[in-house]
Amino acid sequence: MAEDRRPNPDELLQQVVKEEEKRSRGKLKVFLGYSAGVGKTYAMLEDAHRRQDRGTDVAVALLESHGRKETEALLAGLEVVPPRGAEHRGLQLKEPDIDAVIARRPELALVDEFAHTNAPGSRHLKRYQDVQELLEAGIDVYTTLNIQHLDSMNDAVAQITGVKVHETIPDSVLDGANEIKIVDIPPNELMQRFWEGKVYIPSQAAIAVENFFTEGNLIALREMTFRRAADHVDEQMLEYMKMRSIPGPWPASETLLVCIGNSRALNERLVRTARRLADELRAEWYAIYVETPAHSRFSRKDRMEAMRGLEIAAEMGAKTATSFGVSIAEEVVRFARKNNVIRIIVGRPPRPRWQELILGSVANQIVSLSGPIDVLVITGEGEKERKGGEREARPKQPSVKNRYFYCTWLVMIVTIIAYFLKPYLSPTNLVMFYLIGVVVAAVTWGLWKAVFTATLSVLMFDFFFVAPHFSLRIIDTEYLVTFAAFLFVGVVISLLVVRSRDNAAAAQRREEYTSALYALSIDLASANDIERALETVSGHVKRSCNCLSAYLLPYGSCLGVVFSDSGLDLDEKEMTAADWTYRNGQASGKDTDTLSSAVLKFYPLRTPSGVVGVMGIKPEERDGIIRLEQERLIEAFTSQTALAIERIHFWNQLSRSGKQAEGHEATGSQAQK
Repeated sequence: MAEDRRPNPDELLQQVVKEEEKRSRGKLKVFLGYSAGVGKTYAMLEDAHRRQDRGTDVAVALLESHGRKETEALLAGLEVVPPRGAEHRGLQLKEPDIDAVIARRPELALVDEFAHTNAPGSRHLKRYQDVQELLEAGIDVYTTLNIQHLDSMNDAVAQITGVKVHETIPDSVLDGANEIKIVDIPPNELMQRFWEGKVYIPSQAAIAVENFFTEGNLIALREMTFRRAADHVDEQMLEYMKMRSIPGPWPASETLLVCIGNSRALNERLVRTARRLADELRAEWYAIYVETPAHSRFSRKDRMEAMRGLEIAAEMGAKTATSFGVSIAEEVVRFARKNNVIRIIVGRPPRPRWQELILGSVANQIVSLSGPIDVLVITGEGEKERKGGEREARPKQPSVKNRYFYCTWLVMIVTIIAYFLKPYLSPTNLVMFYLIGVVVAAVTWGLWKAVFTATLSVLMFDFFFVAPHFSLRIIDTEYLVTFAAFLFVGVVISLLVVRSRDNAAAAQRREEYTSALYALSIDLASANDIERALETVSGHVKRSCNCLSAYLLPYGSCLGVVFSDSGLDLDEKEMTAADWTYRNGQASGKDTDTLSSAVLKFYPLRTPSGVVGVMGIKPEERDGIIRLEQERLIEAFTSQTALAIERIHFWNQLSRSGKQAEGHEATGSQAQK
């Protein structure tokens, strides 16, 4: 029997849904070049004129001519929507006025410099997010981009040219383009244009760009551009074959998994490597961050880097996941086997050899547990950043030096007790008192204080209880074995005690979150008034997440604050972020890329029928951060809150309908009488 090579019905359904979404969105055309000066803006304007001549309504949202007369001449005949002015460090900047363009509603809008970073205070952090909002409004967009501004190409470009590009966009944004047009000229002609001064270069970047504009660099960038465009065409071809059920090889897709850590530099390198590899293999890929019981001891910076790493991976097209486990390596391998992953990409920051021998390496553990799964280990910088984060967190904790002082006093007290019991007990029994001290130090002050206590205990025992007394010299070599065994047992006990304490704390924390969800569901089930329901949710958020909250619901065409905790004043900036979240169904505000200057982080209250409101969250601690486990709990709270609001709305409508029906019946009966 011939092998059945028909496409998967689920994949066909996904393609149909994707096609429906594309019909409601505007179309994006990207003019892609391998360097500044190849003529992307000029080609975009020429194409816009051709569209306008065919009857298309064209408007220029923003265009950077950089003083080129040929480019400015092509603006003639095209309507320009006045840009929005912004001031930053004494400079007057121009940004596209998205609201004005949407109100104008042209069929085609031109937005130059796709990867540009917007001025502080703008609605979005990046210009590509402005373009996405125009596309959501059903407006076609033309834009320009250089290959070095793609996230996945950043490391390769830096290695080739020696120039680190800081303004980048996720590859998934380019993947969503309906058309990519390569704007190309030979590298020798581009170099000639550069030396003739026809390529605009900011004065502060002139020296770096002179190193950038070498023939070898330009040839390499040109090849990368062609390959990236070819990959895009291949992907479109495969989608077309799936939609039309064209017979062909339907190979099982490969799956990759990248492990996110707490180092920004290493996370970025890992994600970019995974994205490039996924493109080459046509593979689906995941990004996972594993929380351990020790996660609660991490610094604020470490937690932020983990969350940012997952956000970058999601922007590049990965499916993100967080998981909890005692062992990072075991949890990663378990997730990989569950999701049919063929290759794991993991980072290994540079660390001293002795630390790897004592504490172990996550990368080595994954390799030993992976079995048939391939493991790609990426080395890179990042340990310095992590240590910096720890130093940043230490001032928040009580004096660490005092803890070592307490450990010293603990050993002294044990020594005094053992000295008085010396006539009655043998030296081997006296060792047990020191082990008790090590356990007390591990439970009270943590691992490294327990290791310090164990080491100091060995020295004190040798000094006071091993002949020759009051000396660190050892005559009987058997005591060397005793000391080594004692030190080993002390360290092992410390590790086990600390791990048990962390596991207990993590289990308690998760039990609290589960109880919080259960309690909230019970309280909301009996709530028949929206304001009372929101007050109930606010109390649960405050107790479970230590956060203040505000709730906004639509009234006509605008949002209004229905309930908020005392001390939360929502100014115009906060209301703008809340309104954007309601209209777009995505989180915005603090710690996001949209309206990040807001003090609150806003979440949409979403139900199957749409967004019914917005929840704003602010940690009570100054400069506080919403941890990953809190993020998941808050998202669960938003789901329950949205369903409760929808249920109360339906109940009120039914009540009004019932009263009206009773009124009509009463009127009818009176008329009959």
